[in-house]
Amino acid sequence: MKNFYFLFLIIFLMHQSYSQSRPRELGVPFGILPAGQLNAITDVPGVKVGQLTKIEGESIRTGVTAILPHGGNLFQEKVPAAIFVGNGFGKLAGVTQIQELGNIESPIVLTSTLSVAAGIEGVVRYSLHQPGNESVQSVNAVVGETNDGYLHDIRGMHISPKEVIRAIESAKSGTVEEGNVGAGTGTVCFGWKGGIGTSSRKLPESLGGYTVGVLVQTNFGGNLQIAGIPVGEKLGKYPFKDALEKSDGSCMIVVATDAPVLERNLERMAQRAMMGLAKTGGIASNGSGDYVIAFSTNEGLRVPYSNPSQKLLKAEFLGNEDMTALFLAVIEATEEAIINSLFAAETMTGKDGRTVEALPKQKVLEWLKGKN
Repeated sequence: MKNFYFLFLIIFLMHQSYSQSRPRELGVPFGILPAGQLNAITDVPGVKVGQLTKIEGESIRTGVTAILPHGGNLFQEKVPAAIFVGNGFGKLAGVTQIQELGNIESPIVLTSTLSVAAGIEGVVRYSLHQPGNESVQSVNAVVGETNDGYLHDIRGMHISPKEVIRAIESAKSGTVEEGNVGAGTGTVCFGWKGGIGTSSRKLPESLGGYTVGVLVQTNFGGNLQIAGIPVGEKLGKYPFKDALEKSDGSCMIVVATDAPVLERNLERMAQRAMMGLAKTGGIASNGSGDYVIAFSTNEGLRVPYSNPSQKLLKAEFLGNEDMTALFLAVIEATEEAIINSLFAAETMTGKDGRTVEALPKQKVLEWLKGKN
């Protein structure tokens, strides 16, 4: 009997290690650049992430994820930013002002499709109440979404502006929780449970020593591939059978860097994030809202809200010839962040008794390690 319990304990611990460890820790390769210390968007100095997860009853499966480029007053110290639209079937608030002015002046909030309005109100109220913003009369709230209506009572619009503010105020540096949390609580990816994922890359000093971090909210479809292995086909979820028929959804991608990069080259970095999505088998289907928001936290590039005594703004920034390593970092970190979201997500049952299974990680790992 003692041996039986010992064997059970070993099996349980093995399952826990598979379910809790990230792919990189289990030997899955992702490119050639080293990850940052936490392998998260918060490896980029100053970036903070806050999350609110809302799971209630049998049908509420949603939440909020907030990303802050720095911990100060974002309206007073804006950061350079850019947007790239992979496929525009989505609702990303604040796009045109970022495209016009090339900067972000608010926290970035991710949530459920029909909670974008609550997200906007929450961001605006948070910004107006920050010290120093007493005379502000216009705030460009940046709020993105994916549709979590398969598992969540999306029509109930269960996220409130106060909950958005709570997510923003909870933002911190350090480890970022992944999987069924925040804006990823009720999402589905490649037919499996999706969620929040993050990753980072640290360039060697010879390439500038800069950090690139990515955070994703995965809710899209296609033909899943991991490290070049056609996982979707092996698991029976592939185009013209199941995945293509149900491939609509969305993926929100947030890219951060401390490199001195202005909006034009930030847009080029954002474009490369879609290459990372493609490496996982994502196809940016007709009904998918695939957006990339990219920003730089570099203090030398911050844009003051008002500086009447200085007519010319001066900044040092990277030229085109110095961007290649950053492009590679974005591609690798986006790919890994998406796969991290799948590995961290757990099986969930929600609205109408629907269940979305977690990716069978142990089987996938056996394939990745050459075990047939």
